[in-house]
Amino acid sequence: MVQKSINVSELQIERGKFKPILPDVLKNGASYVKPVRGKATQSVADQAKIKEIFKNTYGLPEITFKKDANATVTKKVIKVAVVLSGGQAPGGHNVIAGLFDGLKKANKKNVLIGYLGGPAGILENKYKVISKEVLNEYRNTGGFDFIQSGRTKIETPEQFCSTKDNLSVCEVDALVVVGGDDSNTNAAMIAEYFKKENSDKCVVGVPKTIDGDLKNKYIETSFGFDTATKIYSELVGNICRDVNSAQKYWHFVRLMGRSASHITLEVGLKTHPNIVLIGEEILAKNMTLVKVVENIVDVIVKRSQSGKNFGVALIPEGLIEFIPEMKELISVLNDTLAENADAVTELHLAEDKKEFICSKLPKKVSDLMKSLPVGIASQLMLDRDPHGNVQVSLIETEKLLIEMVQKKLAELKKADRYKGKFSAITHFFGYEGRCGIPSNFDANYTYALGYNAAVLVLNKLTGYLSSVRKLVKSPKQWVCGGIPLTMMMNIERRHGKEKPVIQKALVDLNGKPFKEFTRNKEKWAISESYIFPGPVQYFGPADVTDMTTKTLQYEQSKKK
Repeated sequence: MVQKSINVSELQIERGKFKPILPDVLKNGASYVKPVRGKATQSVADQAKIKEIFKNTYGLPEITFKKDANATVTKKVIKVAVVLSGGQAPGGHNVIAGLFDGLKKANKKNVLIGYLGGPAGILENKYKVISKEVLNEYRNTGGFDFIQSGRTKIETPEQFCSTKDNLSVCEVDALVVVGGDDSNTNAAMIAEYFKKENSDKCVVGVPKTIDGDLKNKYIETSFGFDTATKIYSELVGNICRDVNSAQKYWHFVRLMGRSASHITLEVGLKTHPNIVLIGEEILAKNMTLVKVVENIVDVIVKRSQSGKNFGVALIPEGLIEFIPEMKELISVLNDTLAENADAVTELHLAEDKKEFICSKLPKKVSDLMKSLPVGIASQLMLDRDPHGNVQVSLIETEKLLIEMVQKKLAELKKADRYKGKFSAITHFFGYEGRCGIPSNFDANYTYALGYNAAVLVLNKLTGYLSSVRKLVKSPKQWVCGGIPLTMMMNIERRHGKEKPVIQKALVDLNGKPFKEFTRNKEKWAISESYIFPGPVQYFGPADVTDMTTKTLQYEQSKKK
């Protein structure tokens, strides 16, 4: 029950009463769960390099859980630390709740602490002891405000040593890292360091990111994706209804998703807008920026010929990195900016920075850079994020596309090939979806992930990611276990250097969700096939409240 000590809404009070459903294998607690070890594993790519880096944790077996007595997990009192890392995602508080309940079910004397402000809290040894009374205020709520998050990376020898020392001072037996691909790569590095140092401290990860790009056979979806896409779909559905009512604007909507187009595809499947750009398709077809614009213009002209000077277009946040020529430009820019960081910092005018950088680029990419508007070029030269990536959320791709579309339509109008009107409105939906009250699916899923992580920790299974599968079934039927973090690794270039990272999962162009989209996109382009999903539903028929994403439904359907 939500406590009266904090400001709460009527909905939050009711959500506090929601009791997440545990998978049957976990419902009696860790003392009735035994891990079953499968075959040894290898990384998805670059096996020799990954094995060399992770000498002590490479090749771990897959783990599944089965019902069986396991009294060993109750014998020793343990202290576990949890840290939230990276961007927010709906359901993070329920991960902590599941972890807390799983530990206490095994032994009431077990202790859970939360490091404050993300991984920086580990390095600064800032934490709070988590109590049932305070935690109850946060069950089934959105946000990460209980212990907050951060993007600090633990990667230097000094930071690894400080992590081990601080965990030892606090007598912490295990660390649970809740994060995305980069954060869980960090978890794998910490687990490897502990093993190398002959430390018996356990490190377990939990898959979190609304982008949906942390997924594979064993991680069917990352938590928060369900809630965030439902929130975005409500907003896009509202715009579709408005555009069909006013019939005078084109709305260009940029959606979060830095490295993959999962969110855009899911929202497209939920709302049926006129244009849905999928970055992975653009990359596969080797499309230029000009070609992308021409395809948008084709739809606008065709609709205009039917008197429809309105529509809705969805654009993935990371689109610009999927256009091969732009991808090449960004890749070269990453290295060039890293090599000339001091010189660029000394320049203050955007034009001067652009001119300087262009002088350092190969002619092909230099010409492309020169052709871009100063505003977009400046955004491409902004400081990289902590992982060395261009900050695509700051690149207003939708405005670039509108500017180019307007130019192309003007040319067509001059040639008497277009007689319509084009008025555009832009939107960026990103932060609106990250801290929403978790859907019933995410409330159940995150609680199960946290409880499952407790079982992994209690069995001293270090270097694993909490895995809960068969998600289109009822929560009671979900399959639980762990997947080795090294199993998902490959080598990528970051800041001009090769580094091990968990491989991002892109939209599968041969997968059922994308095929469903391609079957319908021409119809959606010309007709008003809009769907209006409405807000996330927490009460009512299970068909409405407990539905999974369209992506999961298509992926796990038996239809070809």
